[in-house]
Amino acid sequence: MASQAICTATHCSFHRLNPSISRHSPGSHAKFKLSCPKGHMNRKFPQIYAESSSSISFNKEAYEADRLRLDAKARQAMAVQSQEENNENNDRSNWKWEIRKRIWDLMERENIAQFPRPVHHRIPNFVGAAAAAEMLASLQAFATAQIVKVNPDTPQKQVRYLTLSGGKKLLTPQPRLRTGFFSILDATMFPQGAINEACTSAGVAKYGKPIDLDAKLKVDLIVIGSVAVDPQTGARLGKGEGFAELEYGMLRYMGAIDDSTLIVTSVHDKQLVNDIPVEKLQIHDVPVDVICTPTQIVHTNTTIPKPQGIYWDRLSPEKLGQIKILRELKKCIEQETGQSLPCGPSEKLPPTAGHRSRRQG
Repeated sequence: MASQAICTATHCSFHRLNPSISRHSPGSHAKFKLSCPKGHMNRKFPQIYAESSSSISFNKEAYEADRLRLDAKARQAMAVQSQEENNENNDRSNWKWEIRKRIWDLMERENIAQFPRPVHHRIPNFVGAAAAAEMLASLQAFATAQIVKVNPDTPQKQVRYLTLSGGKKLLTPQPRLRTGFFSILDATMFPQGAINEACTSAGVAKYGKPIDLDAKLKVDLIVIGSVAVDPQTGARLGKGEGFAELEYGMLRYMGAIDDSTLIVTSVHDKQLVNDIPVEKLQIHDVPVDVICTPTQIVHTNTTIPKPQGIYWDRLSPEKLGQIKILRELKKCIEQETGQSLPCGPSEKLPPTAGHRSRRQG
């Protein structure tokens, strides 16, 4: 069997952990830690952990055109999905879409939204995003951080710039995890004068170095995008696709972060809300410790538990089908342990088809 060959070839060993999480019954969400000899993961996932494109010719225009096409397709499907969920009166997720729509509408109506517009079904860019980034950079946690994980969305571009220009390593996910996993980048990896390009998704694809699940690193600070966030509780809503939660879960799985790793978001002041019901949050929802706006820094002192890893029983077959690294990991764990991992209920997802790498030459 293919999965057996994968596990045997890489000599993977898996150790079951039993995280203590207050929001689910003991043992209901088994988490596994992966330990493989260095270098074997690249053989295991040859299409995901390909050689960095910085060593070959890279077609930025084709990359951007393909990315924008897929993003537009995904946003259109998300709009349909949110409308269908509202029509079905699904209380489990309706309240999230109501808050998101209220914030997106407000930002457009009051003209505090910035390119790309409209901001609906995006992590919205906003007037003052650079000022919010400067607020974030004034944090002691940012000053002392060596590796900073930052989301790839437009409003956090200045955070990525300040990370790289400050001599730090930038860890950023591939958009919607469609081309793989994470890439790491620092100022030694791109030509002098190319820092603005390096802060974009295309620049990361061009200059960044892909990492694998066996990478040994410690992330000192996580910066995450938001649609709405509650400064009183630290509860946060993203755009509704769940990739930020998956990214956090995989970093937790790797041992790159723990409960003490600070999670910061940068938003406009108008994105602050007080009606996110904490009791309705899911076990995988990621809270924030600090909120940075153009005018203030808010320490939430959140008591919401942070996710402890990958929750397989919350991953639908459709979501798993979109993310190759998780499919392969699930197969390998099941082969090694001889046990089937749980799977979440089926769901209708936006079409985030795999990004085809296009290069010149």
